[in-house]
Amino acid sequence: MADELQPPVTVAITGASGAQYGLRLIEVLVAAEHEVWVMISKAAHMVIATETDSDLPARPERLTEALTERFGARPGQIRCFGREDWMAPVASGSGASSAMVICPCSTGTLSAVACGASNNLIERAADVALKERRNLVLVPRETPLSAIHLEHMLALTRLGAVVMPAAPGFYHRPREVEDMIDFIVARILNQLGISHRLMPRWGDPASPGA
Repeated sequence: MADELQPPVTVAITGASGAQYGLRLIEVLVAAEHEVWVMISKAAHMVIATETDSDLPARPERLTEALTERFGARPGQIRCFGREDWMAPVASGSGASSAMVICPCSTGTLSAVACGASNNLIERAADVALKERRNLVLVPRETPLSAIHLEHMLALTRLGAVVMPAAPGFYHRPREVEDMIDFIVARILNQLGISHRLMPRWGDPASPGA
């Protein structure tokens, strides 16, 4: 295990269905030796309890301990921040640089980020990522999409964010739900330039389409 961690990646989990995507992303980033900064909204905690067997603590300190133990992270590798932790590095452009992924991204969060609301730390961190021209990936999980949702996605794309709906492909012939989760996580990692072995890239010898 290397002494130095890889650059931090911020992962925010909000109240859309699909908490498994965000949790799996954290797990893979930890395995790739990245420092991971985590924010989980109040609604996301409810979704996680509904969609998984996990009941993660809400307090940032306890959440850090729980995720560190769950994913076998090194001490200090995972840092969790609360809703109004304005002293967190992600709250200011002068803080440490970090790519950010909101996964899953609720349509409410999508709207707030598109409008620059910054009413909580997740929204503020995304606002910082946009203004500092850092990587920002949003993974909405909603269907059908209204004109409001689509307009917000278009606005964010024009601002430089990557909007990546949680729409797994099937050309890799998934056999389990975990394979479909990894499809989306792999696409996120591709956007961040992080190597992985979750699934072969299109055109690789191991790819079904090659």
